[in-house]
Amino acid sequence: MEKSIDVRVALRKKLDMAFMFSALDENEKGVVIDAMSEVKANTGDFVIKQGDQGDCLYVVDQGTLTCTKVFPDKTDPTYLRKYTSGEAFGELSLLYNAPRAASITADGPCTLWKLDRETFNHIVKDAACRKREKYENFLKQVSVFSTMEPYERAKLADAFKE
Repeated sequence: MEKSIDVRVALRKKLDMAFMFSALDENEKGVVIDAMSEVKANTGDFVIKQGDQGDCLYVVDQGTLTCTKVFPDKTDPTYLRKYTSGEAFGELSLLYNAPRAASITADGPCTLWKLDRETFNHIVKDAACRKREKYENFLKQVSVFSTMEPYERAKLADAFKE
């Protein structure tokens, strides 16, 4: 999808704010930006419904959205959190090929950027795996971290920021 320079700059800033895109280099961010499409939502619109199959993730451009979940022992949704500009959601379905874990509704008029599963898997997921591997290899060489379990080392590697 063609985007103006202003939109591309704004999207790049949003991606820089979202943790899951932190492992991307500039070229990969460009591919992601090219693949994203704009989505509008109005007050009360469901952007994601709990239990649905997920085929994309969203990055909030403007507006706020509420995340709720109906837990197995309840009938009413439980408030979990708000999403605001720069935050991303919906990635769990893409990462784990699982149904949507919660519902997300627009609190008012919202503008979102949608990223499809294929681009996410080929660009974002691969970049995150490369970043984790790089940091894990570094951590293995640091004596104080040598006794950590691989899972613990992976979690620590995920928290690294250059």
